Amino acid sequence: MTGPNRARLDLSREQVLGHRRRASFLDARLPRTPESLRRAAWAGLQDSMPRAAVLSIHARVVETRADTWEDEAFVQVWGPRFSAYVVAAEDLAPFTLGRLSDNPRKRAFAQEMAARLDAFLDGRRMSYADVGHGLGLKDVNAIRYAAPTGSVLMRWEGAGRPTIWTVPPPKVEPREARIELARRYLNVLGPGTPTSFAGWAGIRPPGGDAPFEGLQGSLTAVRTPIGEAWILSSDEASFRSPPDAGAPARLLPSGDAYYLFQDPRDRELVVPDAAHRATLWTSRVWPGALLVGGAIVGTWRRAGHRLTVEPWRALTAEERTDVEAEAVGLPLPDLTPQVEVEWHGP
Repeated sequence: MTGPNRARLDLSREQVLGHRRRASFLDARLPRTPESLRRAAWAGLQDSMPRAAVLSIHARVVETRADTWEDEAFVQVWGPRFSAYVVAAEDLAPFTLGRLSDNPRKRAFAQEMAARLDAFLDGRRMSYADVGHGLGLKDVNAIRYAAPTGSVLMRWEGAGRPTIWTVPPPKVEPREARIELARRYLNVLGPGTPTSFAGWAGIRPPGGDAPFEGLQGSLTAVRTPIGEAWILSSDEASFRSPPDAGAPARLLPSGDAYYLFQDPRDRELVVPDAAHRATLWTSRVWPGALLVGGAIVGTWRRAGHRLTVEPWRALTAEERTDVEAEAVGLPLPDLTPQVEVEWHGP
């Protein structure tokens, strides 16, 4: 991809992470409004771990409740890598059509499956499994391939099969939807490259080239500690600004957008220590990330009302108090008794 005729902007790790926290509203929560809920989901909210989306919203917006994911501002879809996602209803196009395959055969299969679903459901809402059996599918998971058409929504309670239904697809060209998805990626998780974007979006690497070409004229070339990349020119001032003071503590859930990277180099920028990376990005279900003072300093997991925190360094008494206060305030449904924090490690 050709770039602007200007020198690349050098960005430090601190500048990159400072911008990302600012763009994700992780340094200071937003007041609860319809627009702030949309902004919290700007890069999508992975919800594969039951109600992870709620915890991601809570990390960014005040007055988040256990049922906030059900707000009319949101819909649930199968997103990148067919994980469950909560996205803003008005932003359905980039997270569905933006991922529609460029391969003619795969695109035709997705559209055919969407048409079959629409005809079979005929306005009904049904269990994912019942729909699959009703269509005579050998593998009910084939239903998910219709998701990138933007015509399939779902409701997943966190256990069992989701309920699905069909809607008219967004009136947006897939190319424009993918450009918008790339814009979201660069705003929240930049700097980025076509390859890193494709990995994040769950599309074939060549699929990242066209949206970056489509954004030409609005990109700035940068050099980071992990290589050359691009940012949105409109974000340059944010990258240049001194990082804001990090929030005392945030408990980011498994799959939170702030650390949802597939590229090992991106992960290295966020967590420089290889041993620490291995405990955060595991080969199975990822733990949550412990953010203290703007830095990821450990992991956490929850089982019932017990929340286990494993910091990578010794935390001060004040930092531990901040983490425990954050844990007690998590908007979890029907949590009795109150959350208890168990500390493991330093």
